[in-house]
Amino acid sequence: MPDENPLNDRAESTVERIKRDGRSLRGTIAETLAGETPKFGGDDQQLLKFHGIYQQDDRDARRARTGAEKSYSFMIRVVIPAGSLSAKQYLQLDSLADEYANGTLRITTRQGIQYHGVLKGDMRPTVARINDALMTTLAACGDVERNVMGCPTPGNGEAQRTVNGLARDITARLRPAPAAYHEIWVDGDKVATSERTREPTDPVYGETYLPRKFKTGIALTTDNCVDVFAQDAGLIGLVENGRADRWVVTVGGGLGMTHGKGDTIARLADVVGVVDTANAVESIAIIVGIFRDHGNRTDRRHARIKYLIESWGIDKFRGEFRTRAAFPVGDAPALPPIPFHDHLDRVRQDDGRWTFGVFVLSGRVSDTATLRMKTALQRIASEVAPRFVFTPQQSVLLADLDDGELARVEAILAAHGVETIASLSGARRFSIACPALPTCGLALAEAERAMPALLDQLDATLATLGARDAAFTMRMTGCPNGCARPYTADLAFVGRSADLYHVYVGGRLEGDRVADLYAADVPAAELLTRVTPLLERWARERTPTEGLGDFYHRALGSGGVRRKLTGRELPTLPQLFPA
Repeated sequence: MPDENPLNDRAESTVERIKRDGRSLRGTIAETLAGETPKFGGDDQQLLKFHGIYQQDDRDARRARTGAEKSYSFMIRVVIPAGSLSAKQYLQLDSLADEYANGTLRITTRQGIQYHGVLKGDMRPTVARINDALMTTLAACGDVERNVMGCPTPGNGEAQRTVNGLARDITARLRPAPAAYHEIWVDGDKVATSERTREPTDPVYGETYLPRKFKTGIALTTDNCVDVFAQDAGLIGLVENGRADRWVVTVGGGLGMTHGKGDTIARLADVVGVVDTANAVESIAIIVGIFRDHGNRTDRRHARIKYLIESWGIDKFRGEFRTRAAFPVGDAPALPPIPFHDHLDRVRQDDGRWTFGVFVLSGRVSDTATLRMKTALQRIASEVAPRFVFTPQQSVLLADLDDGELARVEAILAAHGVETIASLSGARRFSIACPALPTCGLALAEAERAMPALLDQLDATLATLGARDAAFTMRMTGCPNGCARPYTADLAFVGRSADLYHVYVGGRLEGDRVADLYAADVPAAELLTRVTPLLERWARERTPTEGLGDFYHRALGSGGVRRKLTGRELPTLPQLFPA
């Protein structure tokens, strides 16, 4: 369809040119892999993302290497729809971490796995063996549909199985189809003959793919652990009698912002309509198509579908969606508040078996002197062979266990120092952090490495206030891009520079509210001091089940804090994004 976005009359962004000139995502990746240089050039760095790979360097070592070449390595991300995989697949991922990466696995907030510290010479065998295990890195990154999230919800039976099926089907429907991926990483001998052949444009994405990344989440009216309203597109299953046969379609969520750019926003999704299960996958494909045709391709800060919704309005978008849909689209019912579950500890499945949820701090599966999480999960995969499910909270569920297997799992975890759920504070249990320094090139401040000490301090403070066990989300990111979903949290710390953070308050576990900027440019050493007065009031005045974000809105109101910080009235969204 013709592009109706007037912004796209301007010059296209550099990344658009790279995609167009990239020889169907080949670039010169194969040639560089065969060479001696430890890094890839600028264009190839962008194209590598579509293959699930980011070029990084050890930022801790930069100062020591002044004048010398950076210490380059690569992050490789694995696509795992709805986070579900077999014990055999998990063992393959575990072995690759030791053989080619830094010895750890990182569970992502999108229910995937990523490796850090892979050297250039080890990239091809790593990706090839991931494919040997019937997994892929293709489209784990890049301007395409990313890993499709799905609520694990082990107690929901048929509805949960439908979620898993939809996640797999959406992944298959929207996975790009470049021959370059298998040529470079799996069937390398084909590169020399195929790279000169101009292949057809991608059947879903066209010549230049999407304007930017696209994220989909699948929730149920019984569980919003995927933060569905923070996704570019979403499906919410209307659960009745354990089944979900109708799905509320949502569009326009997204949490990434840019510091100092008031026209970049965190936004929750709007409802498009209701469709049957048979049309749910195509509904997401239609939304992707509208974004492909009308999204902003000139300014990548605005190249997300949330800005298209702000420009068009949801009514215009609904009209375009219905025009493209060759199936009935009903009006959505009013949705009640959707609960949140992390599924940790013992959960009884509908078939009588068990799922056991294991807390993994910041998603880092590793061994330390006191906590041997990596060894414990490797033994469980080898000796018990449960189904593994990674959660949106960066933890792992061990599913389909009979009574004896459950006892064996609990014994192995205890023998390796893994914390019980009862020992976790409310803030620790629901904490999330992104990797940030030293690997992420976008990080402005610490996150994962700072989280343990910050949680220790927070736990001690909450214990003195009598609120240690109260549940609320505490999230930390090294930059404003929102990988750890900070802007829907009760309390969040967002990196501003090497030692400064913005503090956000006002989201909640259910993920249906955007937090306010509570304090700006707070030094890392003062983060807890700055929020302690609020925590004291919350602990003293809250109702028995009231989370921090709910209390903040009830007791302090919303919006005034931001105006006080900026010294001016902030523009409204219609002012920022005129129709």
